[in-house]
Amino acid sequence: MNSLVSPDISAVLVGITALGFVTFAAVTMTSFIKIAVVLFLLRNALGIQQTPPNIVLYGIALLLSIYVMAPVVMSAYAAAVTVPVDHMTLSDMLDAAKRAEQPVKSFMLRFTSPGEREFFTNATMRVWGPESGLKAHPDDLLIVLPSFLLSELQRAFEIGFLLYLPFIAIDLVVTAVLMAMGMSSVSPSTIGVPLKLFLFVAITGWTRLIHGLVLSYAT
Repeated sequence: MNSLVSPDISAVLVGITALGFVTFAAVTMTSFIKIAVVLFLLRNALGIQQTPPNIVLYGIALLLSIYVMAPVVMSAYAAAVTVPVDHMTLSDMLDAAKRAEQPVKSFMLRFTSPGEREFFTNATMRVWGPESGLKAHPDDLLIVLPSFLLSELQRAFEIGFLLYLPFIAIDLVVTAVLMAMGMSSVSPSTIGVPLKLFLFVAITGWTRLIHGLVLSYAT
């Protein structure tokens, strides 16, 4: 009976925990955040609050993130299995995770603002306190990860602002025309939304936007 039990039960627990970590990593360590935020901002700019539905936008963001992150995932996997082992112990898993961390960290560093890294590095003494005895370096994952998240959010909202501008112009023009015609009782969105959809479709907006988001991660 004992022969059926793994010699290192902690390795099994780490493996189960790692499965739950996948979702966290997919959201925080990839292009998912920026793509998802941009898509939701676009939907709001168009004035169609429920179309496409959330699940569709999340699905698009996930698929695009898989496409963008495929080389990084391959590099991380290759680094993790460079040292073959017969039986994965807790120590082996931690070593493999440490090796796999490097390609992911390199990807995040490419799109991380140096100012954000400097802030989180300098803030450690104030947040952690000198009595903690902990020291942080700009290349530590604990510093790179929040810096990457803030940098991605900043770029996502910059893109969202640019997306809003032409649609705001359409809303202003429609409102001004309706007021000039004495049709103040007509909601501007009744005419503005079809015009915005027509403009977005006429310029192949979905294609241009998705192409731009993907190419923003080009090397």
